[in-house]
Amino acid sequence: MKELRALLRLAWPMITTQFFIMATGFLDTAMAGHYSATDLAGVALAGNVLWPLFLLFSGITMALSPITAQLRGSGEVILAGPRIRQGLWISLGASAVLIVCLANSEWLFRLAQINPEATAIGVGYLQAVCWGAPAAIIYVALRNTCEGLGHTVPPMLIAGAVLPVNAFLNYALIYGAFGFPELGGIGCGYATAAVFWLQLACMVVVVRRPFFRATDTFRRWAWPQFGEMRRILVIGVPIGLTMFVEMAVFAVIGFLIGRMGDIPLAAHSIAGNLNWMTYVIPSTLGAAAGIRVGYFVGADDLDAARSTAATAYRFAFIYALIVSLLLVLLRHQLVLAYSSDAEVLALAATLLLFIALYQIVDDTQAVAVGTLRGYKDTRIPMVYGLVGYWLVGVPLGIALAFGAFGLAPMGVYGFWTALTFALTLVAVAVGVRLYRTCHNEARTREFARL
Repeated sequence: MKELRALLRLAWPMITTQFFIMATGFLDTAMAGHYSATDLAGVALAGNVLWPLFLLFSGITMALSPITAQLRGSGEVILAGPRIRQGLWISLGASAVLIVCLANSEWLFRLAQINPEATAIGVGYLQAVCWGAPAAIIYVALRNTCEGLGHTVPPMLIAGAVLPVNAFLNYALIYGAFGFPELGGIGCGYATAAVFWLQLACMVVVVRRPFFRATDTFRRWAWPQFGEMRRILVIGVPIGLTMFVEMAVFAVIGFLIGRMGDIPLAAHSIAGNLNWMTYVIPSTLGAAAGIRVGYFVGADDLDAARSTAATAYRFAFIYALIVSLLLVLLRHQLVLAYSSDAEVLALAATLLLFIALYQIVDDTQAVAVGTLRGYKDTRIPMVYGLVGYWLVGVPLGIALAFGAFGLAPMGVYGFWTALTFALTLVAVAVGVRLYRTCHNEARTREFARL
């Protein structure tokens, strides 16, 4: 219980931060939806492009979290400064690539055969968000550093502070209020870009605090040093790719379901949103466990690191059982918050049964992957995710949904059946990997040298 309390003290601000971020996305879709159904579709589909790419590039900077945590554990925080500086150079490069990807995303909408009106809004949204990409990636790098240093409250306060600003700018730019131009769903993109810059401005205040200044990050200038950058990329690229392959699966499936009609897409979107809400806690708990594991590895207390990993894994298992039960019992009530269409509600409620079924595997794999990051063990989990989601989940989902190989078409249920199976494979694989890494001191020390 002592370790669980310590873990939750670190995790609760991170969990709250993620809920604030989710609320921002909810505001975008809800406020665009009240403007028009087409704007809602455009903004929602743009999110299927934005967030996988954003997680891919910002995920690279998540390497700063275990790096700084391990240096903090070894009492060498000042050595984090050179790594952070190189991480910021990586952030600038990553944001440039992200801008190019977002600004040239129209072909994805055309490939998915999305209607021209929704395509125009989705493309306009993404081009607007481009203006905030550099601020967003740099902010995430600094946020990961703060969390690695054990300070998780400042990012939470920033996320909470910008939420009402996002709501105000959304209203002003969607509806043309207060003298702003009326841009519809595209206005959400400009509002999001502005909020990204506001977050970075707030973070500039945070990095002046003593705990961050102890890293000596901003007291000297350093040009890109490719040796140091490579050490970050070896850890960070697999993190970004792991997050991308998981998020992109849901995005691709969303586009494929969109071709089945409005009702399946609406039900899938509702189920996906509720699934993400249940996933935030174990996912963030895994990130917090990774920070504590990194600290203990840096302090060469490998028994404590194992205890943290075991505590987080057990918590995720119990949490998943409780959430599964609630989803089954309350599925009809939960979907009412999203729609009044009887067909959409019936289909969405049924899809929640799939989410209830795979809670255990989804939540435990989230904690396992996050904990492995604390050991800097990121490459093999990436491979597991790539194989499980893309080589098994997507092909199987297409086969089941559209009735390939003589199978009866299952429609949207086929995709969720495949997702459940793929998640099970990944969960078992990363769970075994976590156990072996925890009990392999040679491997732990080898990764610690990265």
